[in-house]
Amino acid sequence: MKLLIRGGRIIDPAQAMDKVTDILVINGKVETVANNIEAREGMKEIDAEGLIVCPGLIDVHTHLREPGQEHKETVFTGAAAAAAGGYTAVCAMPNTDPVADNQTVVSFVKQRGINAQLSRVYPIAAITKGSQGQELTEVGDLVGAGAVALSDDGQPVMNAAVMRRALEYTKLFSLPIVSHAEDKTLSAGGVMHEGEVSTRLGLSGIPALAEEVAVMRDILLAEATGGQLHLAHISTVGAVNLVRQAKLRGANITAEAAPHHFSLTHQAVDGYHTDTKVNPPLRTEADVEAVIKGLSEGTLDVIATDHAPHSMEEKDVEFDLAPFGLVGLETALALVVSKLIRPGHLNWTQAVTLLSTNPARIFKLPGGTLTPGSEADITIINPDLERTVTKELFKSKGRNTPFDGWKLQGWAEYTIVSGKIIFQRNSKEG
Repeated sequence: MKLLIRGGRIIDPAQAMDKVTDILVINGKVETVANNIEAREGMKEIDAEGLIVCPGLIDVHTHLREPGQEHKETVFTGAAAAAAGGYTAVCAMPNTDPVADNQTVVSFVKQRGINAQLSRVYPIAAITKGSQGQELTEVGDLVGAGAVALSDDGQPVMNAAVMRRALEYTKLFSLPIVSHAEDKTLSAGGVMHEGEVSTRLGLSGIPALAEEVAVMRDILLAEATGGQLHLAHISTVGAVNLVRQAKLRGANITAEAAPHHFSLTHQAVDGYHTDTKVNPPLRTEADVEAVIKGLSEGTLDVIATDHAPHSMEEKDVEFDLAPFGLVGLETALALVVSKLIRPGHLNWTQAVTLLSTNPARIFKLPGGTLTPGSEADITIINPDLERTVTKELFKSKGRNTPFDGWKLQGWAEYTIVSGKIIFQRNSKEG
């Protein structure tokens, strides 16, 4: 199987490459990156003139819901949504039903991903049994079943001694611990950011301190143990500052931010729109600016979607009663282009680093580069394509997005895994 991508702007931060040239893919691997590659009989060609060609996007924070909540999402529909968003791989969080805290569930999710033959699916297993925060899971067994990281995401590990042991033990496997940093004693009962909007709306607030206290604790534990800590969905000024200071001290930590945390503030909750109910919550303008600065200066290493599908029935209730979460796989790239690149906060090399190079490096995944010999996982982006977000067209089962009706620029035209085109944009959809 041969694929020639001709005349695209190749951006591969791992090779410090940003130039217009061709890529030849043979049998699922990048064969050559060079000018004027000769087309041969039987070779499929893609004209990429005017398009960005980069290593496939990798989302390290996706909720696929299967097993147990297939009415919200399945591995197949989640992988299809990922492909439509330009993602060649996703890491599936373990808060399924049952929780992915054993070999059987981890192997099931991995096999479902293989069967889908779409974007790659890498399971993340739970840190503690049942994600109850008390008893550690069998790490060796989980790694053997295919887990690429551990996390109790959706729930914090409130017991510091348990988190310390997790960071110590996973060092043996060079496995990252993904922290959902939230002090439940400070956030209990909260449904949105604690501030003037929550006061005006009469909703219970989640203070920024709930995130920052937990971030500080986990950084201290990582520094004490030498374990690999990855902080999920950073959303506050204080948390960004804590990550920055820890990195200056040489701490072995990384951190991510989600597109909704650089695109929306807590003002979006006005009107009680349950699609704006997320955890951590949408914050203030100052927090948004801090997240953007953290991404632009490299304090924050990854942009991750925190894709969290829910059914319409679950979200169509009073704000207090609705579950936290929004879907993000199919809008993340366009939000990065529209909110970060076009205003000048990031250049394309920085964006690809945050969306592909760093996720592959931190989670030790294939991809993240177009070096000859590497997996031919490739995303081809039309940076000028403007589309209106239409949730009815999502591949995901989830329709819970606050971005429905937004006009955004910069969408994936092709998503390619192992040299096979798994998504090609339908021109009728724009």
